[in-house]
Amino acid sequence: MMNLAHPGWLWLLPVLMIPLIAWYIYSQDKNEPEMNVSSTRAFDGMGTSWKVWLKHLSFALKLAALACLIVILCRPQTKDSWSTSDVEGTDIVIAMDVSTSMLAKDFSPNRFESAKKVATQFVSGRDHDNIGLVLFAGESFTQVPMTMDNATLVNAIGMTEIGALEDGTAIGDGIATAINRIRDGKAKSKSIILLTDGSNNTGVVAPNTAADIARKYGIKIYTIGVGSNGTAEYPVAIDYAGNIQYQRMPVVIDEATLKNIASRTGGKYFRATSGSVLRSIFKEIDQLEKTHMDVQRFTHTEDHYEPWALLLLGLLLLSLLLDYTLLRHIP
Repeated sequence: MMNLAHPGWLWLLPVLMIPLIAWYIYSQDKNEPEMNVSSTRAFDGMGTSWKVWLKHLSFALKLAALACLIVILCRPQTKDSWSTSDVEGTDIVIAMDVSTSMLAKDFSPNRFESAKKVATQFVSGRDHDNIGLVLFAGESFTQVPMTMDNATLVNAIGMTEIGALEDGTAIGDGIATAINRIRDGKAKSKSIILLTDGSNNTGVVAPNTAADIARKYGIKIYTIGVGSNGTAEYPVAIDYAGNIQYQRMPVVIDEATLKNIASRTGGKYFRATSGSVLRSIFKEIDQLEKTHMDVQRFTHTEDHYEPWALLLLGLLLLSLLLDYTLLRHIP
């Protein structure tokens, strides 16, 4: 970014320019030759000579050259330097359930789309964090490794679809994959945000075992049970036209397991019964998971007076060329 080391010199622009322009206008009136004639009718229709305009141009070029000199005195430069600022940053993995039941319509338009929207807003607001994305259903998969590239994360969340993995709910496997992504992070604070709407019914790693491994690595797990109270419209089949058929069924979430996972790791359990509640949960986690750290930035300063000096030289040469050629007058 270009800036001026000594912007105070800019005051010379009005201080010098205004008197010079006033003097030039005054001198033009005083230096005009006069001749007394009985009538000026013979001169009607005669325009101003092009040399008069060139004379004004020569003066304008000199003023522009003076302005360039003043800018040079201000020292235009780009500035780079090391600076240290205190920011808040941490390592986070979002482990998202992508089982078919996440298409239940007790959220608008469904649980899955509501969770994606809130996760996107959360990621967009964490500028100094390393964040990863893990998907799980009947198996688990790392969608995005740990990164500070928020745009990549937002795009990945937006492109996530139900059906990419074998159906089921392997909560323990989802946690285990998230641990593998985050355990080697450099931040003091490490956490996993687990979103699910069901109970662990498949997978290799038991949820409580995965929680114990997370505790060993100092990783907190915030568990979120996604689903309204009572009943909800669940996807049960796909008709001949490819449309999903829904049926109202009881909402069943293994809250005991989710609470136990959070308790074992020093995290917290939340129950999201609507999209607005889910947003408030992420806001609370956003406040809980903030760690101060020092970020160093390097800034290098370099003067950039050369273009102004070349412009000044060019303006002066052009002005002198006009004065000693087209505007030259014999004494």
